[in-house]
Amino acid sequence: MAVVRPFDKLPALNSAAVLLVGSDESLQQKLAEAILKEKKNFKISIHLATSLPLPSERDHLRPRIDLIAFMIDIKSKYSLKNVEASLAHVDASFFLGKVCFLVTGVGRVNYCSVEMNAIWKLGEVYCSPVLYCELELEGIRVATAQRLLQMLQICAGHIPGVSALSFGLLMRNSADE
Repeated sequence: MAVVRPFDKLPALNSAAVLLVGSDESLQQKLAEAILKEKKNFKISIHLATSLPLPSERDHLRPRIDLIAFMIDIKSKYSLKNVEASLAHVDASFFLGKVCFLVTGVGRVNYCSVEMNAIWKLGEVYCSPVLYCELELEGIRVATAQRLLQMLQICAGHIPGVSALSFGLLMRNSADE
């Protein structure tokens, strides 16, 4: 069981891989299906994991991971703890624009179990954008899939002149304003 590293494998031509990490497998599956339904001009691989580290026995089959989206369910403290524990298994260079935190369930703030400050702090500490969404609603799920797909294109190097680091900084600056 090893640390996930962004540059330990060569990139594949016209392809990108995203890793969705979170404790709610049904929401992961719904988001993955929404991403796959979107129109794109490259091959996409979506990998789902409830936590990190990833099993090392299949490491030789796994493609290079271009983006990691940590999914935090606002209704579950376990979800936040799971993500916090998983972060220790991610190489520091991933936090140069190739990680985001996806906070789900924001439409049900009345049932919030997770402190919003704790989530903002995660984003600040790991220099990664925090995206809020409600994956139970199809329209928002599609918009979130489109946003993640755009981020994935940038992280995989498919958009000339834009790096994952510069895009990450741009997202952080727009959130601060």
